[in-house]
Amino acid sequence: MKIGIIIYSQTENTYSVALKLQDKFQSDGYDVEIQRVIPVGEVPPRAKDVEFQNAPEVAEYDAIIFGAPVHAFNLAPAMAAYLEQIPSLQNKKIACFVTKGLPFNWTGGNKAISKMKEICQSKGGTVVGTDIIIWRGNTDEKIEELIRRFSVLF
Repeated sequence: MKIGIIIYSQTENTYSVALKLQDKFQSDGYDVEIQRVIPVGEVPPRAKDVEFQNAPEVAEYDAIIFGAPVHAFNLAPAMAAYLEQIPSLQNKKIACFVTKGLPFNWTGGNKAISKMKEICQSKGGTVVGTDIIIWRGNTDEKIEELIRRFSVLF
């Protein structure tokens, strides 16, 4: 099984989670690749016609993990625009995670995950798992729990 971990990361927190997921899946014998979503310039909220330096293709993957930070109490606009531009996720198993700094429930983590799920399902994908990593306190333990949960999904 080929797994794509497709992330948008500015501060490298989301990328560091992706690296740990890649290590776990590779040690379990999966073919895993991390790809980064890289927009051209800044992406304003609710932008539609976003250009990308790198917009990873998803067709080659059997399963996909999407990861992004929370921005302004919502999914990072670059990841939202990228997901909207994917033509199809038909027959793909998908897991999604977001990273955020603020520990309160009302600070956008659930809203960001809901947006990712909504877009993925609208493209025919099957979302089999989600998680939110709050970048405070026992972050390593939270990441290990995400890895445990995601490692049994595919």
